[in-house]
Amino acid sequence: MQLFDVELDQIDLSAREFWSAPRDYRESAFAKLRNEEPIRFFEEMEFSFVPKGPGYFALTRHDDIWHVSRNPQLFCSGKGSNIADLSPELNEFFGSMIGMDDPKHFRLRSIVSKGFTPREIARIEEYVKVKARTIIDRVLDEFEGQEFDFVDAIAGKFPLQIICEMMGIPESDERQIFNWTNTILGAGDPDFTGTLEGLIEAGIGMFTYAQALGEDRLANPTDDLTSVMMHAVVDGERLSSQEFGSFFILLVVAGNETTRNAITHGMVALTENPDQRAKWFGDFETHTKTAVEEIVRWATPVMHFRRTATQDTEINGFPIKQNQKVVLFYNSGNRDERIFADPFKFDVTRTAQPSQIGFGAGGPHFCLGANLARREIAVMFDEIRRRAPNLQITGEPAYLQSNFINGIKRVNCRAS
Repeated sequence: MQLFDVELDQIDLSAREFWSAPRDYRESAFAKLRNEEPIRFFEEMEFSFVPKGPGYFALTRHDDIWHVSRNPQLFCSGKGSNIADLSPELNEFFGSMIGMDDPKHFRLRSIVSKGFTPREIARIEEYVKVKARTIIDRVLDEFEGQEFDFVDAIAGKFPLQIICEMMGIPESDERQIFNWTNTILGAGDPDFTGTLEGLIEAGIGMFTYAQALGEDRLANPTDDLTSVMMHAVVDGERLSSQEFGSFFILLVVAGNETTRNAITHGMVALTENPDQRAKWFGDFETHTKTAVEEIVRWATPVMHFRRTATQDTEINGFPIKQNQKVVLFYNSGNRDERIFADPFKFDVTRTAQPSQIGFGAGGPHFCLGANLARREIAVMFDEIRRRAPNLQITGEPAYLQSNFINGIKRVNCRAS
């Protein structure tokens, strides 16, 4: 990555043009902010479906993001995790736990976390391995020696199929789930239905599907995650079908989209850095823990979330007033030169401390599915190492046009 000098007054994180600009320009702009104005105010992007908000402070350094994430009493999530001020109904509908504060957040997380215990993750471990093996088998049978889309054939299918298996969703419904998630997170990209109507339609479709699934498992429990969550009781309360519907959107979208993008960015990075690929694949067990953390740092699939100050406070001496918005740019924090030595180098042996913040920077909203995502990334690259060691990215990635998801829509590869 070649950084160059960017004029501070030319940087506008709310401009659509910024997020469609070359990636080296964006990285240069974030480096400029980190070094010269790490907490900077920006006007908000205008949308047709919500009033323009009052603006926000962009946080670009790792330590400041860490501070806000670890102090939910000072910086709440309940007023929205998106930059724009969605209605409370839309905020809860699409955000579920992400847009909640305690005690409501604690209650819901306590219930759904019963589906993500070490026991539950261990229960599906063998399925994760079998699914990775099946996907690579199909790729080798169908595409060996030919170019194909890595996202469609490998990275997109793998986490989606695992989430669907965990939730008890039949294989015949996987494509519909996949299309809904693309529409919800692809709003604004011309390849997807980039309208509010399309977003709402996809959300309602997924919500209705989830409600029916949850009500069925409440009446007819099986051994899937939906049944575990619908029958879990905390302080005498269960999930309502409405709560399950909103959480389902969060779980399926987050569990699919973020892991598929981490795996895709990881494959691109390993192709571009053959020395790192050789180092990891040559001693896989030794380097897997640090390699997975480096892939998440490198990819940072979710680039930001917002918090709102609950009172007058400060961040590293910078004054923040009550009700002002702060936006945590995880992608910038994961390139912070103060924290990571040579942050623009992909290094599978990079020490795991200090922590990358691709799963969030701790606190009550740390990613519930982080351990599952880590296992999926490790298992898929182990399968590639053993079964398709010469798999290479052969084309330029087509990046999602988004200021929220660091997505790759498609990228060609070859397994020769």
